[in-house]
Amino acid sequence: MKQSASVVLAVSATTLVAACGGSAESTSQDGEPQAGGTLRYALSQAPTCSDPAQGGTNQTIYVSRQIVDSLTDQDPETGEITPWLAESWEVSSDATQFTFVLKDGVTFSDGTPVDAEAVKATFDSVVNVLGAPKAQLGASYLSGYAGTTVVDPLTARVQFDAPNAQFLQATSTPQLGLLAKATTDKPAEERCLGDNIGSGPFVYESYQQDKAITLKKRSGYAWGSGVFSHDGEAYLDAIEFTIVPESGVRTGSLASDQLDAISDALPQDAPQIEASGGRVLTTSNPGTPFGFTPNITRPVLGDVEVRRALIPALNRQELVDTVLGPDFLPATGTLASKTPQYVKLDDVTYDPDRSRDILDAAGWVPGADGIREKDGRRLSFSVTFSAVFAGNQAILELVQQQLADVGVELVLDLVSTPEALARQASGDFDSTYGNSTRADGDILRTSYALDGRNNNRRGPIPELDDVLARQLSTTDPAERKEILADAQQLVSSNGLLIPTIELSQAIGAGPRVHDLEFEASARLQFFDTWIG
Repeated sequence: MKQSASVVLAVSATTLVAACGGSAESTSQDGEPQAGGTLRYALSQAPTCSDPAQGGTNQTIYVSRQIVDSLTDQDPETGEITPWLAESWEVSSDATQFTFVLKDGVTFSDGTPVDAEAVKATFDSVVNVLGAPKAQLGASYLSGYAGTTVVDPLTARVQFDAPNAQFLQATSTPQLGLLAKATTDKPAEERCLGDNIGSGPFVYESYQQDKAITLKKRSGYAWGSGVFSHDGEAYLDAIEFTIVPESGVRTGSLASDQLDAISDALPQDAPQIEASGGRVLTTSNPGTPFGFTPNITRPVLGDVEVRRALIPALNRQELVDTVLGPDFLPATGTLASKTPQYVKLDDVTYDPDRSRDILDAAGWVPGADGIREKDGRRLSFSVTFSAVFAGNQAILELVQQQLADVGVELVLDLVSTPEALARQASGDFDSTYGNSTRADGDILRTSYALDGRNNNRRGPIPELDDVLARQLSTTDPAERKEILADAQQLVSSNGLLIPTIELSQAIGAGPRVHDLEFEASARLQFFDTWIG
């Protein structure tokens, strides 16, 4: 099938589901956009790496997305996959071969051409140089990668050894954005130092890990995505990112005009932001909602009945109402409601009596202090988490109370974001707490499949393994949605994700900031942003 700007690929034709809260907003206002100026932006956490291929956290992607373009883009309103660096593409009927025709005349910021060789070098480096330990998301998108053939200077054919229907949407992500040879030739660690070379509308000017990052406008940029609102160069001259972990400090600095925009504006911050003439912009994240991912090799969480009992024990609406406010949604399944292919699951319903019944039947008996026991073992487990989202600790403290009410002891293990990622990679955890953002239901495979990240450290579950593989084999949207509906239910019934709330991006923007936009995966795109 041939693909261009006017035709929608079947696999990604499903419209994004509009959430009943946390609706997407922008700072668009009346007036003619003005070029120039520097946007001062405060991140709530330090980026983990300057390399788009190795980035996973929202705060990292807010920065690295600006320096890299992708083969395709995804319309945040419709979910349609649209041209960006590729002007057209063809997908084989068995979804094993993807042929991209690139725009002519595009260059990386070092002047080298964005060509088929660059496509090959970028994807080869994700698989062969970075690998899953360093590029967890990108490597999972390229699962089964057999190589890229340079058909001619502007035509690249990407081949997989098995069907991979999710790959076209994956080419819209920053993790598979194209990078120059000067970057892809480097080892993983050297790619985190802030000198990455992409073809994006901004380039790195300075990069001080854990302190500050400055991006400057790419002169001559003229190949933006069709999703963008204007052609040509970005409006902003520069973006200055600083790391400000304290929510109150971020809000105070925005209100006093020391900053123009901030990450993770909490509900209690809104009055101060609005009083200074600013506003809070929100949008719900697609992908997997926030929740517990149990390590099922651990004794307590190795019991599937315990994992199943945890799901109805949680009062998700209370978490939203008490900690977060109306711009957030309680999780209602193992995908967030804004994700294509999402289905609501009856399992994900607050019912503490059901939780107690499951634990009673499994032989877990309340002890003297109310915490259940079985064969001399307390029903206790820890959760490893970081403050990558400002509300995490308060949510987990309330979850701790809810679980205690059914006889489960939860121990909170707060660590730094790098430590949380390291623990997850090594398997040194009882459970982890987090979410994963992607505007495609294949996020279940990348997170939970045996040949994906396998965050649960699980062994085979034949029925689940089958549906996660089969959804890669069809480009028919209705069939794929049906298969992924089964996958969502099986992730829940096996207790592989105990969901809590859907993440919403909440960005505080000052009165001078216009057209600060969210892209399809709810991350910020600064190309259309301007300062009034």
